[in-house]
Amino acid sequence: MNQRPDKNNAADGVEEQAASWVLRTDRGLTPSEQDEFLLWLSTDRKHGAALARHKRNWDRLNRLGQWLPEHSPQPNRDLLAPPPRPIFRLLAGRRIWLAPLAIAAGVAIAFMVWPERAHAPATPPELPAIASITSRTLEDGSVVELNRGAVVTALFSPVDRRILLERGEAHFTVAKDSARPFIVSAGGVAVRAVGTVFNVRLHSTAVDVLVTEGSVQVHQPTGSGPQSLQLSAGERTRVLLDDQAQVPQAMPVTPDQAEAILAWQPRMLEFTETPLLGVVTEFNRHNAPIRLVVPDIALARTEMSASLRSDNVEGFIRLLEAGFGVRAERSGDTITLRKAQ
Repeated sequence: MNQRPDKNNAADGVEEQAASWVLRTDRGLTPSEQDEFLLWLSTDRKHGAALARHKRNWDRLNRLGQWLPEHSPQPNRDLLAPPPRPIFRLLAGRRIWLAPLAIAAGVAIAFMVWPERAHAPATPPELPAIASITSRTLEDGSVVELNRGAVVTALFSPVDRRILLERGEAHFTVAKDSARPFIVSAGGVAVRAVGTVFNVRLHSTAVDVLVTEGSVQVHQPTGSGPQSLQLSAGERTRVLLDDQAQVPQAMPVTPDQAEAILAWQPRMLEFTETPLLGVVTEFNRHNAPIRLVVPDIALARTEMSASLRSDNVEGFIRLLEAGFGVRAERSGDTITLRKAQ
């Protein structure tokens, strides 16, 4: 006699949770909420079905909200009609549709229909943390984007603005201040600008500089004294640190070459029914030296549609673990994706 009320209460709880998640995903999830949302979805496939129902109702209300009394005496019946195609679906047992969340959440995943599983998946083990791509706004308003593992130190004074690039790669958008030049030092090479946009990468034996807006002066110390090179937008150079006799040269860069150099910068990637291998290939292009590998051919052919932030490798892996039953194994910078047993 007591089982039916208990079941009803449990069902009501799931419906309330689903309604709450629809509202929260509509306004955008924080990174911690995103993790909580994924965990809630993965613990019971009924959660995804309940979420689907409430999302459909929410979308119908949104369409109804487009109607105003001056449009017609009554709302258009089409506003209350079901959507012409499902917002989320399971296709041929091998494809899954993911609606986007807020970009700030990192990986944009909203609503899923879960494949049949005998048991809810166990919480996957934590992978070693992957260094993040970060952005800093300096006290003068300049913006520095740091590639994974990059380290910079800002040393501002009344007469200049100095940045020491101690390790890695950084992209600089410099606030104009003609009274205080902006100088980036990397491995003894100085890149001087006033208001411009450029990229500097420090290798063990060289420094690469790419200019995309404005111009910079590159100063290289040599045995015979410092040498200077002027770089304008659409040009790059490489300064060898162990060959002071070499004179660096300005080299033109095509838009495709510049895009390849700056592929590490975060952006949104859009996929529509794309095989997982294609998604992984695109992620690898934007996240070197991190490399995702899919040795299983059937898994590599699994299709997905999603909006994903290019630098959120960990969020992408959580999505695959929760929605596709994938297990991630990491060795150094290589992450192997396998079907969970």
